[in-house]
Amino acid sequence: MPKMIFDGQEIEVPAGMTVLQAARVAGIEIPVFCYHERLDIAGNCRMCLVEMQGAPKPIASCAMPVSEGMVIRTTTPMVKKAREGVLEFLLINHPLDCPICDQGGECDLQDITMSYGCGSSRYEEDKRAVPPKHMGPLVKTEMTRCIHCTRCVRFLQGVAGVGELATTGRGEDAQIESFLDRPLTSELSGNIIDLCPVGALTSRPYAFRGRPWELTKTPSIDVLDALGSAIRIDSAHGVVERIMPRLNEDVNEEWLSDRSRFSCDGLRLQRLDRPYVRGENGRLEPASWEDAFEAIKGKLHGTHGSKIGAIAGDLVDVEAMTSLLDLMDALGSPHTDCRQDSAHLEPASRASYLFNTPLSAFSQATRCLIIDADLRAEAPLLAARLRTRFNQGGFEVAYLGTPLDKKRALTFPVTDLGDDPGTLDALISGKHPWAKDLKDHPNTFIIVGTSALERRDGAGILGRVRAFVDAHNLVRDDWHGFNVLHRAAARVGGLDIGFVPTNHGWSTSLMLQAAKRGDLDVMYLLGADDIDMSMLGKAFVIYQGHHGDQGAARADVVLPSLAYTEKDGTYVNTLGMVQRAYQGLKGPGFAKPDWRIIADLATALGHPLGYDTLQGVRGRMTERNPLFGPNGEAVARPWSTFGDVHAALDPGAFHSSRTSLYMGNVISRASPTMAACEAIQREDAHHA
Repeated sequence: MPKMIFDGQEIEVPAGMTVLQAARVAGIEIPVFCYHERLDIAGNCRMCLVEMQGAPKPIASCAMPVSEGMVIRTTTPMVKKAREGVLEFLLINHPLDCPICDQGGECDLQDITMSYGCGSSRYEEDKRAVPPKHMGPLVKTEMTRCIHCTRCVRFLQGVAGVGELATTGRGEDAQIESFLDRPLTSELSGNIIDLCPVGALTSRPYAFRGRPWELTKTPSIDVLDALGSAIRIDSAHGVVERIMPRLNEDVNEEWLSDRSRFSCDGLRLQRLDRPYVRGENGRLEPASWEDAFEAIKGKLHGTHGSKIGAIAGDLVDVEAMTSLLDLMDALGSPHTDCRQDSAHLEPASRASYLFNTPLSAFSQATRCLIIDADLRAEAPLLAARLRTRFNQGGFEVAYLGTPLDKKRALTFPVTDLGDDPGTLDALISGKHPWAKDLKDHPNTFIIVGTSALERRDGAGILGRVRAFVDAHNLVRDDWHGFNVLHRAAARVGGLDIGFVPTNHGWSTSLMLQAAKRGDLDVMYLLGADDIDMSMLGKAFVIYQGHHGDQGAARADVVLPSLAYTEKDGTYVNTLGMVQRAYQGLKGPGFAKPDWRIIADLATALGHPLGYDTLQGVRGRMTERNPLFGPNGEAVARPWSTFGDVHAALDPGAFHSSRTSLYMGNVISRASPTMAACEAIQREDAHHA
């Protein structure tokens, strides 16, 4: 490794590093605008100028590779004057609107000018003004502030993979523009707001709503998809003002999908803030907690446990499912299921329903097979990870499943294996061209979408994928190439806690069929809104949730609960990581945490659960599965036989109902911002 001298300090750094990266290793600060460690190097802003011994003028440290014996100085008069000059030029046309700029208080230009600027300007000519650009309902523009760092352009092209922004013109006429003045359609477009160092790109839904120092910041995790991205809840005056990403290299790096970032306005609309009971007139009427529990008690009195069913929805925490599972056990009901979509998943083998390949291991992979998973809708950040790996070279991706439309196709070349499930048999035998040379690609991994497992032959597909993995030795001590990609944040936690049918109990589809026949008298919907409500027949429906969606409209009793931003809760992401969400603000009205509602109901029914604190229910979780204890991360994932490789496959091609990118859950469906994004997506699909 080359040795170099930084401000009189000798350091040794890996070959291939730039001077700027070496400075960060040495703990020396060099200001930057255009440089970002996850984007291609551009060298636009020249803010990172330093003095190199032997060079006639300052060099851009972000673009200069280190070499043996290099001597760099960052505090000389030459460097100081160069930085002041760069800032003076950058500020020539910059408007003096810091008091009304949404970037104020967290602006790189403010901070760097304060530290490195000269405090005055010699420019007396007319300033340039640039009209705002139309980029859709998410990104607000004030392009006169733009300093042409091109971070936004490089992110959309390199990471998101959709080149929807570009630089036009030269010199004073240079501008950042979207093509044909169209709105941005990338599902990751909100990240350019975080990347913009000056406030040219800000959040349109958050515009003029507050200042950073006015916000209460709570670290938490996102539950609007199954990846479990690290987020920060920024709230003020009892309202979630914005959701921001936090750094987590093992999951989301520092990015966040638009759905997770901008759905927060749905948290204050269509909320359930008090219990309701359906009266004799057929309408839901406000009630007290005691009246709601009494109505449930009256219905359950004399109802056999075999006539009671419970379904958990996609946003439910593990504490709530544990409490409801204990209540169903006390009532004698074996009919519990956390799989609203009736996917064929086998809870007996944890490795069979997890995404087992660590995202950090993608760099070692050379091939990937995706089976009926719409990555850009179900896990946008995972799709971005795959694109990053593809850009590194030596990586091939194949897709088998429902054809992807042009707007939702992956953002890099993919080998299309068709939509015939029978292709799996050819892949297992090695007769398929894509599988013939897999012995040369031992680090291949498979991603199975839950759309494939929702089919009637889902068990056969799962068994065949497992047989394919075994046939090509893709699960070893040093590599685990089998992955299931979930869409719901609650799914893995529900499987881990055992919220599945037991003792000949019914799955979701069987419960719905039984309710339609009249064989199920009571259905408990725990945040379950994405089932066919018309199948419930005349069953007495208890709905517990936080939004007035389909479940509340069908319910006979409504129990209001708290959203993920308003309570402490445990979730398990699709990677099998146990994660904690934390309360960022109080909930509306009389709403309570889900587990507390169930514990109070159990007491009213004469079946106390034996715990009345959050620590108590988490202790019960650990009893059910050691995964939730202090040493839970050490729980093994043994590879075993699962699925049914001999089951006949349906002759029909893969044909799944696609997940809505912006309307996939009750929070997003209540969000005006997501509704605007959905409208743009439909318009684009119509024009395509």
